[in-house]
Amino acid sequence: MEKERNQYLTVSALTAYLKRKFDADPYLAKVYVTGEISNMGRRRGPHLYFSIKDSESNAVINASMFGYERRIKFQPEEGMKINAIGRVEIYEPRGSYSIILESMTPDGVGELFLAYEQLKRKLQAEGLFDLPKKQVPLFPKKIAVVTSPTGAVIEDIARTVQRRFPSAQVILFPAVVQGEKAAPTIIRQLQRIDNMDFDTLIVGRGGGSIEDLWAFNDEKLARTVASMKTPVISSVGHETDNTLVDFVSDRRAATPTAAAELATPVTLQQLTTRLQELHLRQISRIKQMIDMRQQRLNRVATHVIFQQPDRLYTGYNQRIDQLSHALQQLTKQKVINEEHKLAAILQRQQQLQRSLLQPVQERLQLLSTKLDLVSPLKILSSGYAIVEHDNKVVRSITNITINDEIDMHFSDGHATAKITGVQHE
Repeated sequence: MEKERNQYLTVSALTAYLKRKFDADPYLAKVYVTGEISNMGRRRGPHLYFSIKDSESNAVINASMFGYERRIKFQPEEGMKINAIGRVEIYEPRGSYSIILESMTPDGVGELFLAYEQLKRKLQAEGLFDLPKKQVPLFPKKIAVVTSPTGAVIEDIARTVQRRFPSAQVILFPAVVQGEKAAPTIIRQLQRIDNMDFDTLIVGRGGGSIEDLWAFNDEKLARTVASMKTPVISSVGHETDNTLVDFVSDRRAATPTAAAELATPVTLQQLTTRLQELHLRQISRIKQMIDMRQQRLNRVATHVIFQQPDRLYTGYNQRIDQLSHALQQLTKQKVINEEHKLAAILQRQQQLQRSLLQPVQERLQLLSTKLDLVSPLKILSSGYAIVEHDNKVVRSITNITINDEIDMHFSDGHATAKITGVQHE
């Protein structure tokens, strides 16, 4: 019985035994596994924990990758199919086994290309590619170039600037343009330039594979370029190559020569010819404007109003005459209306006189007679006339002298006379 009892193993002893077997097995020291990522999301600091699932049989194995950010360029996502390399280990406290990954690549697409596409979508969603582009100065004085000091890039740029716009100064800021140190070096130079007085900045390098150009897909570098105050022209790789720096730059050139052409105006001779053309066009335009203004001035000067200014008042005089006539008509009509009213009152009073108001009627008749006697029209109809001189009523012989012209108003019209003699009483 004691012998049988010694044959049993504790769980920890069994697990330790299996772990030694796993560790000693050369086939488990480096295992190549393919499958789909499952249960993604368990990130603990720099470490990554998830599962790898077989899509056909639904078999699952736990996976871990320590320091994953320095091991892979892309971001693992749920459902992504991967090819992974690692070693199989048993975790003694729980007796579970998992694969500890050393490397991992997307299945069917390159790791760098996937990382590039993921970061591109991220920056595009943030609107980093849609920021307003800065205008490249037409006549730069100082052009900064960030590139390798030994490549052909700086030579092509300097030669093109010298040919097209020799007054511009080209200053090289040397940087590593390939490898892990490239992005930090370029960033430092960009920040240095942005604190100095430069009109334009060209950053770039020659062509190469995606691995050679990978520094220009660095997220921090792309954000640095997007935040620059100095206009940035990118010239990275060949025309078919596109990096994140190209998308955030203000202008993109296919070659270093093209970048230098974007940074400078046309050649000096062409610029001189253009200036002469603009000068002639300006003179022609000014002459045309002067001619147009002169014609307009002539039209204004010959306008009928300036030739016969009294015509400005013709309409007003006619209006005054119309209003005066209308006033006279209105006054006459009002007098007639008043006479009609008065006649009606007299008629009513006559009726009252025949009844109870005979004394009042007689008095009213008397007043009416008196009113008629003092009426101007009545006086004029009796052979009198109103005499006016200078639009003033002549009330005394002293108001006129010999040769004065006077207006005489009768009841049925008026006449003009000239004083030939004056006799005072």
